[in-house]
Amino acid sequence: MNKEIEARKNVAVKACKQVGGILISSFGRKVTVTSKGDRDLVTNIDKQVEKTIISLIKKHFPQDGIVSEESPDAPTRSGFRWIIDPIDGTHNFIHNIEIFGTSVALEFKGEVLLGIINMPWSDELYIAQRGKGAYRNGRKISVSKKKMEEATMIYDSSIRMHKNKMLKGLGRLTDKVFNVRMFGSTVRSLTYVAEGKAEMEIEFCDKVWDFAAGLLLVEEAQGKATDFSGRPWNIHTRGYIASNGIVHQGVLDVIKSLRPR
Repeated sequence: MNKEIEARKNVAVKACKQVGGILISSFGRKVTVTSKGDRDLVTNIDKQVEKTIISLIKKHFPQDGIVSEESPDAPTRSGFRWIIDPIDGTHNFIHNIEIFGTSVALEFKGEVLLGIINMPWSDELYIAQRGKGAYRNGRKISVSKKKMEEATMIYDSSIRMHKNKMLKGLGRLTDKVFNVRMFGSTVRSLTYVAEGKAEMEIEFCDKVWDFAAGLLLVEEAQGKATDFSGRPWNIHTRGYIASNGIVHQGVLDVIKSLRPR
């Protein structure tokens, strides 16, 4: 199994670096933007990047399954499945904001074993492999040791999705933490938690391609990630908390209090 994962890690890293060049060369230039739904946009670059990653995976591992944001699912015949977000932070990319990245995770029978995140603008490559730690550009990273009153909290920016609940949660948590940030990119937010630049991220509406690599990265950086009930996250999770572990229970208590009684 280790050799199989290692081979796939090498391909994932190669794919992320390759498409990083596409993203950098395309950034700030005119792109074709289409709507997938209510304020949910996609560009021709998303599709180009996704096609490049999938082609490389299929070339080396044709039996593997694929779940990707912009394409139909491909079933697995090997037990391995790739989870891909070609551009996390598409709206930032469209608006020439340099907060975007590519996320590639590898799952085997429901368990995420590998996560690669590439932030091309800042030239940061993050790698997490289950049981083997979290790394940025080859150097090991870890979460912070800050307590709640010192904490930087990253909060879900899609407040319109569950406005009353999310604003109530934001209000209650704002009183407990030092400051609040919203980046519009899950992979950016989770890398910041993993390397100790923020102490927590709360997301209500993410999809598996948004968080699969990033939550593994946080855990391998000695942080904690759960759903809103405090249970371990999985590929079907939607709302979750990722933290340095120290602040986790305090955040969880606030989120639980938002449920109807």
